[in-house]
Amino acid sequence: MKIFNVRVYGLLINDNQQILLSDEQEYGQRFTKFPGGGLEYGEGLIDGLKREFLEECNLPIEITDHFYTTDFFVKSAFNDSQIVSVYYKVRPLAPIGFVTKEQPFDFDGTQEPLQAFRWKKLTDLQPQDVTFPIDQYVIDLIRKEI
Repeated sequence: MKIFNVRVYGLLINDNQQILLSDEQEYGQRFTKFPGGGLEYGEGLIDGLKREFLEECNLPIEITDHFYTTDFFVKSAFNDSQIVSVYYKVRPLAPIGFVTKEQPFDFDGTQEPLQAFRWKKLTDLQPQDVTFPIDQYVIDLIRKEI
């Protein structure tokens, strides 16, 4: 039996035209991605993304627009599942209170999973700023918009 892994991510852009990136370390691997994660069974995409932002950022969000859904095959970097990722533009519904860092992988603590957030100027954003192929493709799409 083949398994699909549905992921949902938020593209949060601040007033300074910077996008939020999440640096993470889990299972001994470091990676950079957009905030979000795996959909839980019985959960819709929007509810899943709202849950992820509350869990990761303690930030309630509003989805403002669908941006992209994976339209090519991608195998998971962690198991034998096929990844389907959905990206939404989001905006915060409360002031941003989480700490952001300047340098990649500037974690507080050593207990995995580790996570640190940082802002990246849209004009400086490059596909190599993120780890996974779908995110890299999304960055190409974002760059075409700006």
